[in-house]
Amino acid sequence: MKFNHARLRSHGKKYYQEYMDALRCGEPTGILIRMSVKTGLLPALLARIILENHCEDKNIKSCRTEVTKLLKDTTLIEDKDLAYEIYLCIIQDDRYGPISDAEKHSVGQEYEVKLQRCIRERNIAFHDEGHLRLRGYDKTPDIKLEVPIAVNGFVINWIESKALFGNSQVHNQYMKEQFLSYWNRFGPGLVIYWFGYLDVLNQDNERKFIIMDHFPEVITYMNPKSVKSSIL
Repeated sequence: MKFNHARLRSHGKKYYQEYMDALRCGEPTGILIRMSVKTGLLPALLARIILENHCEDKNIKSCRTEVTKLLKDTTLIEDKDLAYEIYLCIIQDDRYGPISDAEKHSVGQEYEVKLQRCIRERNIAFHDEGHLRLRGYDKTPDIKLEVPIAVNGFVINWIESKALFGNSQVHNQYMKEQFLSYWNRFGPGLVIYWFGYLDVLNQDNERKFIIMDHFPEVITYMNPKSVKSSIL
């Protein structure tokens, strides 16, 4: 789908015209679902393309954010026939669109809770991202440790939970948008891809952080006794 996305999306006007022709011919409900099968486009993605072209055809001012809003709540679409066609596309697509986004968000939250539970079980003091934002940080990891720990000899100041598989494309995007910012603010950390990752990812981060697919089992804690105090 990612490979063919740009090419298929460029035919948006053609798809919209095909939909309008089918509507005028009185084809039964499910026009966009049948078009999805024919074109190879995911139903919700085709729905977005059709909706964007509909807004353009009717001179309805809409940005990407507005179209997303209409996809999430099809009752806001004034054309009742189009609204129902798009609704059918949304509820039958579990890989793209509002339902898929909601599932990913839910799973992400579930694994953030799992991460916090693992930390609490080991009596490790930490701040979550909500607390960090209250302190004025705009980009925050899921966990900021109050006292660093070490995993396999690598010092960790923060932990980020990702409830997905880490491939190169996903990882590079997160590197640019999140991980490097965490490293700049807090130093080295740990990224957990709970559903696995490509081995090559651990070779490209220049030891700014380490990558695992589970919470570390062997942890070295800071020993306060090893810090010598200097009294003047």
